[in-house]
Amino acid sequence: MSAALILPYVWATVKDRGPERQRNGERPREELAFFRKRTEGLLRRYLRASLSVGRVPSVSENLTLRGRVSSYRIKNFEDVVIFAIDVEKCMKALDPQALHLVVKVALQEYMLLEVAEQLRQDVRTITRHYGEALDQLTVEFLKKKLLIREG
Repeated sequence: MSAALILPYVWATVKDRGPERQRNGERPREELAFFRKRTEGLLRRYLRASLSVGRVPSVSENLTLRGRVSSYRIKNFEDVVIFAIDVEKCMKALDPQALHLVVKVALQEYMLLEVAEQLRQDVRTITRHYGEALDQLTVEFLKKKLLIREG
């Protein structure tokens, strides 16, 4: 049996864009890709924190959430509010399409295939755009020092 029949998609690797990125002062995308899981974890923490404070995240007008029970304990109310506001500011720095993908996948926990079907686009395109949106959000989190680069 062919591997092409078993695997519906083959994911591409990141292309090296060469010295023009470093002249522009941008960080290489490969370096930011390592922060994607941490960024998603920070977004889940933001969702739990904002809901525990008693407010629905304001980055999306009609946010419908899937049910989940959480035992997240608030140690300091003011810190949680400041954290939620900082994450919202970082998310508002994204363009509307990137913000929509982040809300759908990270906050509402839709699968990439479901989002691709909803938007009538290819899964690989959605995956690429979602990765780029997470990279943009990672840069914003690093600027606000919500994520800390070790080393």
